[in-house]
Amino acid sequence: MKTLILGLGNPILGDDGIGLRVTESLRAGLSGRDITVSESNASGLSLLDLLVGYDRAIIIDAIQTEDGDIGEVYRLDVSDLNVMRHAASPHDVNLATALELGKRLNLALPQQISIIAIEIPSACTFTEECSPEVEKAIPLAARMTLAILDEEYRNPL
Repeated sequence: MKTLILGLGNPILGDDGIGLRVTESLRAGLSGRDITVSESNASGLSLLDLLVGYDRAIIIDAIQTEDGDIGEVYRLDVSDLNVMRHAASPHDVNLATALELGKRLNLALPQQISIIAIEIPSACTFTEECSPEVEKAIPLAARMTLAILDEEYRNPL
């Protein structure tokens, strides 16, 4: 079963790069399995190209919610994103919209997509470092990712 673990973010925007840092921490421990660990700064429709051909995907990214605590780690499903259909730019689409378009185009997208999201205070600070609260979330996000993999291998599609 082909699985993609995809860390998203921009490495020069501080906390926004947290998805990349989590996948970096996971890479060595997952070698030899039918798992691809990858990082990208892609968003919207560009994500479809990265997801095509995999049976399962775990996407790790930063999130900003109204009432979240900085460094909190959430496990989400794509259905949790359906309430957020509007992107910041009319020239881009969010993940839920991109996946819906991919389905309508009959792309070979993963049957199961899990999302690990880490609450961040800002995605606009130019630095290569994460804030201490967000940095502390890396081990928990990595453990959650491994727990999803364990569930998937115990309960294959």
